[in-house]
Amino acid sequence: MGLDMYLTKKHYVKNWEHSKEKFQVTVKKDGKIIKAIKPERISYIIEEVGYWRKANAIHQWFVDNVQSGDDDNAGEHYVSRENLKELLGLCNKVIEASELVEGKIQNGSRSTKTGWEPIMEDGKYIKDPSVAKELLPTTQGFFFGSTDYDEYYLQNIENTKEIIDGLLAEEDDGDIYYQASW
Repeated sequence: MGLDMYLTKKHYVKNWEHSKEKFQVTVKKDGKIIKAIKPERISYIIEEVGYWRKANAIHQWFVDNVQSGDDDNAGEHYVSRENLKELLGLCNKVIEASELVEGKIQNGSRSTKTGWEPIMEDGKYIKDPSVAKELLPTTQGFFFGSTDYDEYYLQNIENTKEIIDGLLAEEDDGDIYYQASW
């Protein structure tokens, strides 16, 4: 288990008699039309346009800025293009301010006779995480992953930037939704 996070893009494709433009939707498997799916009954096409795993800082941003602070499990929440632009701006600032340096980073924990102890390994951490902590802070949660400001944190921020850059480059059609489950 873990924190899985998705962005989806929904396209409304219902054909109405009075509509001038008509959609044609065909679903195939192995090149053959699936007859159990009736094209005239299809109302939406949903694309998965973004996925993260245990990117708790990004999840917290969506909770605070899209979900009105309500951290529900598996709820679907509308995300505007303005929301995406705001998050992109924060990601760019964090990336610009984050210098990775060699050192020891935590990669999980292990149980010992006296309790839990961190598993440390060679890696990279953010030399001065003050901008990251201010703009996109990590958050704790059951199965939410690490709260360290290291190479994995920065990788999540860079991945988020790539996802949003791609979405903003597309035509402004379809509605974007955020959903997380754990």
